[in-house]
Amino acid sequence: MTKMMLAWANQVAEKELSAPLPRRWAHSQGVAARASGLGRVLAGDAGLLSAAAVLHDVGYAPRLAETGFHPLDGARFLRDEHNADERLVRLVANHSFALLEAEERGLRAALECEFPLLEEPLLVDALVYCDMMTTPDGGRTTAEERVAEILGRYGDDSVVGRFIRRAAPEIFAAVGRVEAALAAQPR
Repeated sequence: MTKMMLAWANQVAEKELSAPLPRRWAHSQGVAARASGLGRVLAGDAGLLSAAAVLHDVGYAPRLAETGFHPLDGARFLRDEHNADERLVRLVANHSFALLEAEERGLRAALECEFPLLEEPLLVDALVYCDMMTTPDGGRTTAEERVAEILGRYGDDSVVGRFIRRAAPEIFAAVGRVEAALAAQPR
């Protein structure tokens, strides 16, 4: 099931992102590549993480943008058009502290009601790690550089700028927890 889910996720993400948003598609591929390196800490959920990683930004696809908030738009698309796995949909909906951005946009109640945060902290942290350690072009970076890049791209006073400043301490903590989990694993 996991290999089938991952193949399906790649196909869906490529179809929705590669032509209209090639840079976003490159980022999604980079996030998925990061996820492939976390198998030893996630065991049975490694495939789920990889699927969520490649799909996490699918809501940016122009044809899917209903609210303009990509985690919510992407999760609704995966749920409504694809009847996707509930855990996968909830990971996409809540990736990288989306609740904080949803609050900035007046959409927190909708996000929380439709897609409650998974109570699987390491899995949630792992998706944050993969997203925030990957550049917009799919390359590797640090969480600090990624947060700075997002602030530079959107500006301090934008919705995204306000969100990322609020989320930064949580992002850095999540990355630290994943790094600690990786360090604790035998090589």
